[in-house]
Amino acid sequence: MTRIKLCGLSRPQDIAAANELRPDYIGFVFAPKSKRYVSPQQAEALKKRLSPEIQAVGVFVNEDVDRVAALLNSGVIDLAQLHGGEGPEYIDALRRLTARPLIQAVQVRTAADLTLAEASAADHILLDSGAGTGTVFDWTLLRQVKRSYFLAGGLDPDNVGAAVEGLRPWAVDVSSGIETDGGKDPAKMAAFVAAVRKDDRT
Repeated sequence: MTRIKLCGLSRPQDIAAANELRPDYIGFVFAPKSKRYVSPQQAEALKKRLSPEIQAVGVFVNEDVDRVAALLNSGVIDLAQLHGGEGPEYIDALRRLTARPLIQAVQVRTAADLTLAEASAADHILLDSGAGTGTVFDWTLLRQVKRSYFLAGGLDPDNVGAAVEGLRPWAVDVSSGIETDGGKDPAKMAAFVAAVRKDDRT
């Protein structure tokens, strides 16, 4: 079954909608330049509202390893998603501070990017078109990928079914595709989850 991550949640009503839909993961964005940024204090308050069945992922861009580890070890987040230029040394340093799972995001432009992604020491890889650009990349490149992955980049309720059917990713990740006027839209969240689960059933 394809796992689902609803990313960029920032309000209590976003958490309430997620609790009803039961995705596998939700995401808190800790990158200060993002319009979806939440502070550690906001994330902690939101996590307390989150169903224990749903894991919280913290999204970071070249953040200090001690800060990432502190949020993981305190239970504010369950996994860390590294969405900047973090290399093997960064992952090694984080591993020494926490045993929590790590996701490394990789911007896919050429087949060479996929080779680097498959060699990542992170527990999971996430394949995206860019740093939260909300655009689709060339999915035909993914036919050669042997490692399981999160698929991100331009997914929405209208195209995620085809993505799941054609690529069989381990997980799908969405943010802007479930928004209206810059805020999470419960109807779009529900439609996205339904589209993934419909394809899983068929």
